[in-house]
Amino acid sequence: MTLSTDEVNRLKTAPAVEGVLPVLHSRWSPRAFSDREVAPADLAKVFEAARWAPSSNNGQPWSYLVGLRDSSTHSKIAASLAGFNQAWAPNAPVLILGVTRTTFAYNGAANAYALYDLGAATALLVVEAAALGLAAHQMAGFDHEAAGQALEIPEDHALGSVIALGYQGEPATLANERLLAQEVAPRQRKSLKDFVFSAWGSPLDLK
Repeated sequence: MTLSTDEVNRLKTAPAVEGVLPVLHSRWSPRAFSDREVAPADLAKVFEAARWAPSSNNGQPWSYLVGLRDSSTHSKIAASLAGFNQAWAPNAPVLILGVTRTTFAYNGAANAYALYDLGAATALLVVEAAALGLAAHQMAGFDHEAAGQALEIPEDHALGSVIALGYQGEPATLANERLLAQEVAPRQRKSLKDFVFSAWGSPLDLK
């Protein structure tokens, strides 16, 4: 017998740290999605969060292609997914493809930070989703060329991640044993000393 949604959420929630927003510790990336649709007002809120992300020269190069269940955009994004993601992601009621313009709109110069800026916007999007009680799972496993062609994305744009968005479903709905094992496994993260340095390789003293 596998864990319930509530049980797996308790397992996935990271230990609280005073002063850190609780949503950052409770946010994780489920693969089991329920049939419940996402209200347009909540979709507007997650994109409003992305809207206010910082960007190089305030270029705001990101765009999002949004596929609602049973739409052609949802089908096109789903068709581009790699085999592993094909097993679960199409069940999400919303599939989103993040795209970024690789040149600045005001002068046409190359924007070396376009993907970075898209990532910053998407980070705010998924945190807002978690604050609203939504589940979001970003994935790199999709055919960029197929998605770009199917969705007629301009050549001066680069593709980021596909995001499955919806409401978390029961882990038991995942038929694949590998998917189920990942769904109920505890989260793991590096400690601060492994990536916060005062000099390269020397952990910053944070005590």
